[in-house]
Amino acid sequence: MRNGRRYGEDHEVKPILPGGRGAAVEDIQRRLLSLGYDLGPTGVDGVFLGRTREAIVRFQEENAIDEEGFVGEKTWAALVDATFALGDRMLYLRLPYFHGRDVQVLQGALNSLGFSCGEEDGIFGAATERAVREFQRNCGQPVDGIAGAETVRTIEHLRHVWDGKEVRVPESGRVAPGRISDVLSRVSIALVACDVSVEDLTSRVVNLALATDAGARVIIAEGGDAQADVVAHLCSEQPAGEYREPVVTLSASDDARMLAQRIRTALQVTECHPRELRLVVGELGAEDGQDAQRTVVLLLDALCLALAR
Repeated sequence: MRNGRRYGEDHEVKPILPGGRGAAVEDIQRRLLSLGYDLGPTGVDGVFLGRTREAIVRFQEENAIDEEGFVGEKTWAALVDATFALGDRMLYLRLPYFHGRDVQVLQGALNSLGFSCGEEDGIFGAATERAVREFQRNCGQPVDGIAGAETVRTIEHLRHVWDGKEVRVPESGRVAPGRISDVLSRVSIALVACDVSVEDLTSRVVNLALATDAGARVIIAEGGDAQADVVAHLCSEQPAGEYREPVVTLSASDDARMLAQRIRTALQVTECHPRELRLVVGELGAEDGQDAQRTVVLLLDALCLALAR
């Protein structure tokens, strides 16, 4: 990640007061320079005085930050947001939403290319994910709504088309394709992690559902306590023995519609109440990064398609 977080990355930010010195101040100065602030002839010298403090005050005024001349958590978070470049990190729909300059650049590019994100607010919400998916479909890429290396590379190749172009932004829809508009709020879905290896995957599915629709009725439940219209047991391996609920196994070649059809069939034949099924994710549930998030998107989209009216 080119941007990096360095100072304050994984712990509470200690305020940097006027007169402060060191590597943290150098990090802040580099970010200010990248944003166009003039630090004078000394530039990056690791000293929080003079032009550096003046630049921080201007930055705080321009961003309505009330820390008044010192760098605390609010100022640091705003500096990081403002200095993310497109491609510094993988962007996808989640809670809390990704936000920052890179998201805003992505939104501007997609709007200019004809894939509406709505307002360019720097927040990667459901409308932005929908636009990413439409762009990916148009370019023949895997349609997962994740702005990873391949998608960003394609957008950068088109920079001459969108960079600096002003566009009137039309109103954009709020729900990503595959997540049918009323399914998440209409149907209650309980997810049960059958083993430790799928707990993170289960949590991610719930997170994505809530990021798509704040009224989503998707929860994590214990095996014997699941009260919902549909109960989906997520397993890492094909279950041994006999189970009353049908089993659906995910494949690397699945798309959302293929998987949805198998889920729909399983729910139609089950005699359980509430309707239950087992989803075997296999190796797809153990992958990291973009592949893991792609599996999460596939699962939620397929469930929504299967439960659509």
